[in-house]
Amino acid sequence: MNLNLFNDVPDGLTQRARSFVSVHGVKVDVRHVEDHRQWWLERDVPASVIDRMAAYEERWGGLVLPPASRYDGGPRYLEADCPEGSESEGWWFEAGMQRCSVPYGFWIGPSGEFGIRSGQWVPLHATVEGWVESLALTDHASMWATQIIKLTGDDVDGIVLAGFEPVREVMGLADTWWRGADSLVAVYTGEAEALSFPRGRTALIYSGLDEWGLRGGVEDGTS
Repeated sequence: MNLNLFNDVPDGLTQRARSFVSVHGVKVDVRHVEDHRQWWLERDVPASVIDRMAAYEERWGGLVLPPASRYDGGPRYLEADCPEGSESEGWWFEAGMQRCSVPYGFWIGPSGEFGIRSGQWVPLHATVEGWVESLALTDHASMWATQIIKLTGDDVDGIVLAGFEPVREVMGLADTWWRGADSLVAVYTGEAEALSFPRGRTALIYSGLDEWGLRGGVEDGTS
């Protein structure tokens, strides 16, 4: 497998995420969606779904990023594969292979959400960009915080978010980020929902942040 720098950073990301991808991202060779189009068409996968997969591959295919703090690191690299679904429910396709053995896969949902599927589909972020933004924010907050506290299970309910605002660029669904006066809070519920395991909920509180630590490459009013 060939490794190359990921020089063509997709647009639509904050400056913080663009810097994260350009500094830490590399690209590997992946299989081309178009090489399998006819095979999928013969198995009743709609052409529009294959078009979505091809667009995903063009934008994200082969991107390798540092491991996520949750989900055992997230996908090893981003690659479209294995479309599944129906006309009534919509269509999903794999977002990339797991880094290690986990009881779910990473998928792109019918409306472009990034999430996990086991017996249940749980969208984590409304877009792939949201997932990438969350990785960039984790990297940034980990570097600048003076203290990081981890809470799990029922302890997550004790977090008081009054006065916090949602970090909009992560486009959070099951997983959300919140910005306060001097701290960032990341709340992860994806595994708990997918596996019906409430104790799997996790929150990370990054405290002691100045204005740069709170935003880092995201201007007021754009996050």
